[in-house]
Amino acid sequence: MTADKIIAPSELILNPDGTIYHLKIRPENLADTILLVGDPQRVELVSAFFDEIEFKAENREIKTHTGIYNRKRITVISTGMGVDNIDIVLNELDALANINLDTRTINPKHKKLTFIRIGTSGVLQPDIPPNPFIVSEFGLGIDGVLSFYKDSGKIAEQELSGSFIAQTGWPKSFPIPYAVKSSESLFNLFKDDFLSGITITAPGFYAPQGRELRLPLAFPEMNKRIQDFSYRERKIINFEMETSALYGLSKLLDHNALTICVGIANRKSLNFNQDYKPAMKKLIEIVFDRIAG
Repeated sequence: MTADKIIAPSELILNPDGTIYHLKIRPENLADTILLVGDPQRVELVSAFFDEIEFKAENREIKTHTGIYNRKRITVISTGMGVDNIDIVLNELDALANINLDTRTINPKHKKLTFIRIGTSGVLQPDIPPNPFIVSEFGLGIDGVLSFYKDSGKIAEQELSGSFIAQTGWPKSFPIPYAVKSSESLFNLFKDDFLSGITITAPGFYAPQGRELRLPLAFPEMNKRIQDFSYRERKIINFEMETSALYGLSKLLDHNALTICVGIANRKSLNFNQDYKPAMKKLIEIVFDRIAG
């Protein structure tokens, strides 16, 4: 789309007060560094670290707080669960940064945002201790979101996704897997102290992650083959529902992105840690110190 083309009201939807449709915020409410969490209640936990809070907004499952930590302006926003919500939130955050909402035209100068997702995930490898901090070097998506965007193949790690398809015997009836690398500069802030590897992103919580309740699985061997997969001495460490879309859209829109999770459920040992909140609080503290310490 050219910079002077006007974006129609049906495509860039604004509220009567001029805020963007789902997030319900304006460009001046947004910092350049943005912490993404899934749970709206976790926004309060993160913003409690701020020295001051200058702005709050809430709409549906999306809650936004912008404030100051150690003289650095930061926004924390809840996305809700899943790649579909990431598609909404990432596009609207980019629009706030790079589209003039009054003229509905793309700004001539691009603004690069920094996204750090702080979340929880399931652990896929049996030898990982409880409550690990996992930084995602790659997001491997089995969700299909990126295939709807032009040029997605140009930012994807084709060798990684091809190796995954071959090693796992990925069913042709399933969405085609795609892999995207994290922001190298952000990854380098955490890689030496955290467990790192490949994060697989599913389009759901139950069958798409190999969970079986009353409905049988179409690919019962999936998790075993995912656990056994290896690419250049990297294993798939964890399972979650947001990272591949976050990495893919960020790369296409020219932003930096990284996911860091607390592993709370070991899918191999079948254990789930109910008491993960102290670990989550510690992870948030570390993230703040790394980005604004």
